[in-house]
Amino acid sequence: MDPESPAPQVWPTLRATDARGLIRFLAAAFGFQEVVSYGEGDFVSHAELAWPEGGGVMLGSDRETPEGGRDRPARPGTFAAYVVTADPDRLHARAVAAGARITTALHETDYGSRDFAAADPEGNHWYFGTYPGAPRPAAPQGVRDGAPGR
Repeated sequence: MDPESPAPQVWPTLRATDARGLIRFLAAAFGFQEVVSYGEGDFVSHAELAWPEGGGVMLGSDRETPEGGRDRPARPGTFAAYVVTADPDRLHARAVAAGARITTALHETDYGSRDFAAADPEGNHWYFGTYPGAPRPAAPQGVRDGAPGR
């Protein structure tokens, strides 16, 4: 693996009717960082946006699949994600200043997280909060060493 590449991880993906506009919005409102964007003009075949606190998303312009059908599981406006942040209050203020539509106000959850939610211009839903997930069970030996588990 290239030492500059991120470690293996899950990359949520979404499609957009205005991918370039969505990239600009996600950077301005939430602080995602554009890493790469491939395509010509308004068309984005593939883009990667890094979340400064770890992880990221991939996105591209809505288009027909090579077989001629629509890529139905990833149609624009159907994406939702929970994004962990250490400072939801600062992020909320940034999102409001950038014109994000807040769908759930800042609040404390019953599991100890401070959360809020917003919708992007495509209609996708972004949930932000301090909850990092429950502790993970130990990985099987082969998985810990980088080899596939059995």
